[in-house]
Amino acid sequence: MTPDGLAVKKLVVVGVGLIGSSLAAALKAANACTEVIGVDRRTATIKTALGLGVIDRGVQALAELGDELGSGDVVFVAVPTLSVEVVLQQCCEHLSSEVTITDGASVKGSVAEAARRIYGELPPQLVLGHPIAGSEKSGVAAVNPDLYRDHRIILTPESLTDPLHIERVERMWSAVGGLVMKMPIALHDDILASTSHLPHAIAFSLVDTLAHDSENEDIFKYAAGGFRDFTRIASSDPVMWHDIMRANRASVLEAIDLFSANLNRLRRAIASDDSEYMLGVFTRAKEARDHFTRLINKQAFVPKMQNREVTFELQPGGQVKGKIRVPGDKSMSHRSIMLGSLATGVTEVDGFLEGEDALATLQAFRDMGVVIEGPNNGKVKIHGVGLYGLQKPAGPLYVGNSGTSMRLLAGILAGQSFDSVLIGDESLSQRPMNRVVKPLQLMGASITAGGDKGLPPVVIQGGAKLTGLHYELPMASAQVKSCLLLAGLYANGSTTIVEPAPTRDHTERMLRGFGYQVKSEGNTASLVSGGQLLSAKIDVPADISSAAFFLVAASITPGSDLTLTHVGMNPTRIGVINILREMGAHIEITDEAVVGGEPVANLHVKYAPLHGIEIPEDQVPLAIDEFPVLFIAASCAKGRTVLRGAEELRVKESDRIQVMVDGLVALGISATPTPDGAIIEGGTLGGGVVESHGDHRIAMAFSVASLRATAPIKILNCANVATSFPNFGELATQVGMQLAHS
Repeated sequence: MTPDGLAVKKLVVVGVGLIGSSLAAALKAANACTEVIGVDRRTATIKTALGLGVIDRGVQALAELGDELGSGDVVFVAVPTLSVEVVLQQCCEHLSSEVTITDGASVKGSVAEAARRIYGELPPQLVLGHPIAGSEKSGVAAVNPDLYRDHRIILTPESLTDPLHIERVERMWSAVGGLVMKMPIALHDDILASTSHLPHAIAFSLVDTLAHDSENEDIFKYAAGGFRDFTRIASSDPVMWHDIMRANRASVLEAIDLFSANLNRLRRAIASDDSEYMLGVFTRAKEARDHFTRLINKQAFVPKMQNREVTFELQPGGQVKGKIRVPGDKSMSHRSIMLGSLATGVTEVDGFLEGEDALATLQAFRDMGVVIEGPNNGKVKIHGVGLYGLQKPAGPLYVGNSGTSMRLLAGILAGQSFDSVLIGDESLSQRPMNRVVKPLQLMGASITAGGDKGLPPVVIQGGAKLTGLHYELPMASAQVKSCLLLAGLYANGSTTIVEPAPTRDHTERMLRGFGYQVKSEGNTASLVSGGQLLSAKIDVPADISSAAFFLVAASITPGSDLTLTHVGMNPTRIGVINILREMGAHIEITDEAVVGGEPVANLHVKYAPLHGIEIPEDQVPLAIDEFPVLFIAASCAKGRTVLRGAEELRVKESDRIQVMVDGLVALGISATPTPDGAIIEGGTLGGGVVESHGDHRIAMAFSVASLRATAPIKILNCANVATSFPNFGELATQVGMQLAHS
């Protein structure tokens, strides 16, 4: 700040048009400067700006200000791009080195070159900048003091730029609500050529083309909203855009050439009735535009659960009654996208889980060129490209918080011809990937991850020749097994995986559903490369991991009577049912059927008193994701419950053993962690504050605890519930929980 606490002292705006006048008006409104001086060669503009209160005084040239400008003062150059050089020449002649100079030109390379011609090198006082804001309107009469609020302001300082001047410019833009970021000059000009200059060139050209059409009167008369919205920017200042196109010629031409080539390909597809190509263009464009909107609005994949702080607040007690269907199985949703993309033909999926994790997988395959329609109410249509049809993504593949996506994709990408990088959010970036990296390296994959634990990003070099292997898993893990089987599709010979205990077998079952032969004998699964996947119809049953929260809720709540419909009953996933029944739960299995190779059934649950048990270790791998809510069941049971052999829980989205024990203790339950499990003494749940550490299953488990609590429970950091169960809150309140969130 300046000594008196202001962002800047005097602001001198050279060029009192929309951009300059809006900055002046915003700083005055924020009381962030002592005086605003307008510099414009047109006396009428100065008079208008004074009349509107935009400036405090005006002059026609910088020379008129003499030596009155000094440290803390800022000169903002807001003239057309090709006119900036003339202003910089005046700055060189009349301003001391203590005055900060910055600009708002849309092209930075040409301004930097002009500064070097005038000063000999970029002067330390010059901070090149570009506010990403504007309007099709121009001139001081269009002044808008909110023009820059929540808009990005790009600064492109060079190594010679004085940090004090950079800081002053940052404070100035922050004072008017701008979001300041920095990038190199060349990158700025390339990005703006594609995102701003090209759209303007297309809009000007389109309107000019139609204006010369002999029937243009009717064209404009009957043009719909799409034409109006797209061509709005053709009303922008022609002189300004003429200058921008000339100043950024090389980058604009490159963007136009790329667009023209793609437009020609689309033309050929329309001419030849290439339906799939057209659908691919339109689908990718829609999703990219929607993704852009989410970024602008700071949203996640799921609009309902934004990337913000979410706290669950639950009142004690409640009932659990009714008939519900929980969302589709997350494991199968992941695999349906993966195998459908690698299959030949069109795969149709019903019951797809529209949660963060599964959507991350879907987006990753879109980024690799797969045409995917939907999801729309759980329906997805995947236009498979075959085992070798994936395309190199434009950048790293972001999978959010999904460990399943990262580990299984590692196996698929290990067999591709192109390089790839897998990245995730802050939580996933702390989860170990060596469990898949090491065996993939044994298969010949060129894959690395960071540190001793192999933390993301996971970097894969394409073109490796994979060889099948016989691998004994050191720890039961369906993700590792699936990763290696998927890599085995591309490996020479046979790939055999031996587990220490059975885990979910969705990958094996779904591979068979896509026509690929997989052998399963006991704890061993194997396949041979050389086959192909054929499109299929997939019906994703309700996720038993999601159903588990309601199974426990009904089991611990007196008077409960709940039916869960169409639940997946894969024998490698029903550990939660077996454990609850062992504890005395009343769970009836009805209406059993097989859909798409997967068993499903309805589950009818009524309250029954539970008792503590030593959980059979052979059931642990079959219920690994359900233990957070099983800890709640144990806290409501009479006696002691002991869990062993569950060390994998320590490397999930959180250390689920420690986090659950900490939460139970906070609610008055006696619980002790062990290296591979926990000891829980049943008791009375009280109220309090629980930290979920951003783990969706922790948050939902303690929501269930409220049914038996004696006081309110507040659960922190619950936004990630969207990763696996987007409508958990809705279903929870529907059956009788008293849940609100803020």
